[in-house]
Amino acid sequence: MEQANTISGQDLREMFAAATNWLEKSASDIDALNVFPVPDGDCGTNMLLTMRSTIEEADRVHDRDVSAVAQAMASGALMGARGNSGVILSQFWRGLAQGLAEKEAFNGSDLANALLQASTMAYKGLSNPVEGTILTVIKDAAAAAQAQAASGSDDPVSVMEAAVDAASESVANTPSLLAVLREAGVVDAGGQGLYTILEGALRYLRGEAEQMQFRKPQMIASNIPLTPLAITAPERLAVDETPFGYCTEFMLKGKDLELDQLRKKLAKKGESLIVVGDDAMIRVHIHTLDPGNVIHYATSLGTTHHVSIRNMDEQRLEFLEMQRGRAPVTGMAITAVVSGDGLTDVFTSLGVAAIVLGGQTMNPSTKDLLQAVEQVASDKVIILPNNKNIVLTAEQVKSLTEKSIKVVPTETIPQGVAALLAFDYEADFETNGRIMTEAMSTVKTIEITRAVRSTKLNGLNIKKKQAIGLLDGNLVAAGDKSVDVLGDVLSKVDLDKAEVVTIYYGADTKEAEAQQVNASIFGKYPNLQVEVVKGGQPHYNYIVSIE
Repeated sequence: MEQANTISGQDLREMFAAATNWLEKSASDIDALNVFPVPDGDCGTNMLLTMRSTIEEADRVHDRDVSAVAQAMASGALMGARGNSGVILSQFWRGLAQGLAEKEAFNGSDLANALLQASTMAYKGLSNPVEGTILTVIKDAAAAAQAQAASGSDDPVSVMEAAVDAASESVANTPSLLAVLREAGVVDAGGQGLYTILEGALRYLRGEAEQMQFRKPQMIASNIPLTPLAITAPERLAVDETPFGYCTEFMLKGKDLELDQLRKKLAKKGESLIVVGDDAMIRVHIHTLDPGNVIHYATSLGTTHHVSIRNMDEQRLEFLEMQRGRAPVTGMAITAVVSGDGLTDVFTSLGVAAIVLGGQTMNPSTKDLLQAVEQVASDKVIILPNNKNIVLTAEQVKSLTEKSIKVVPTETIPQGVAALLAFDYEADFETNGRIMTEAMSTVKTIEITRAVRSTKLNGLNIKKKQAIGLLDGNLVAAGDKSVDVLGDVLSKVDLDKAEVVTIYYGADTKEAEAQQVNASIFGKYPNLQVEVVKGGQPHYNYIVSIE
């Protein structure tokens, strides 16, 4: 666009639509900045999905006033927020919308004030804000914008330039503020994501939309020496990191088609990819967030036939519909976030009324949780997130429903089970919220997974694909075999004081191996009650509860 002293609602929408496309180019690189090398809800992906929801809602507004567009964007961000970074980003948009309220257009000073309100709102969204994160980057960007506007410049481009420059410096400085970033050798992922969004918006304001198609966002380097770390997208992202989206299938017909080339290209566009056929006809199956992009590429090679695009989010909702009617007779219902057939059976058998499919690598949005809450047949609902990256998302539901909501902040599956076992059908809503929260502290959680990249953390030299062990969220062991790492973590727990050990083995773990682990534990601690349950959870070979 041509530079102007004011920005309309249409310009606001288009500049951040461009920013969303800009973010998409580096989402996997941002994912790779995770401090812990575990397949968890990735920051770049979560921010991208949140921004897509933001823009989709803005596209529904026909009013050209900035106020109306900003409010729609704030609503879309909230409903589509995924993971902690997505929730904070939704708070950013909420503050920005408040700063632009009742405005038809905005200038540089208005933008600076809106960014300040966005920063304030983002901090308010967390009970314990931590510096050296996306919050600090928002704050520093807003302060620079304020200073630029105070210098007498009313040009939104110059104000945005000041904000983007400050955001870049702030991201580079995050390891100075957080020791865990410094040790892991990375800058803050959420801060990098916000910088990328702001930079994309600035480039659009400068009239660089066309050039953006052929460039890629800059990944900010730390301004202090760090442990060497390649900040690139891990190979796994092409296979198992895309949450939700569309199941897309079609036939491709043409001449001299190259399967390997098509497979390599599509591997970057989704997961569960299947490409079979010959040089004249190819069948493609892929789970992707952008089926239009896949089809567009395919039609550049030949003609497409028998195209089928199915919304997997709607399929999840159909699953939730099957869960209706299972609410306890007490007038209270429990909703839990769970992944894996076995764990789903465990939670439903303990009285959960609605299961929201999700967890590691697949963080449900606020909208997903809200729909589950609205579907249960109770006006009082308890939510069990069962993942630290979903707790904040669950908290957002309270303001979006007339139902009474209590979020029991479970961060692991064992904590969720402990909370359910503490549920008292004769107690009231408030009491159950309290006793279920207290029950979380009665269990210890061990998680065994595979490192998605090489790193050095907590004194451990970890190689990519090595087994790693976490005890209550802290990385404490690494090795070549999952069973050996599990034994190492168990040795760090005082099992003489424990009574029950429950082993949930994952989708990629054979029952025979899990039973060997059971026998080994029982052999060393004959007084322990050891149970083995097929959890079926992806990515994590073992989740172990110790009571």
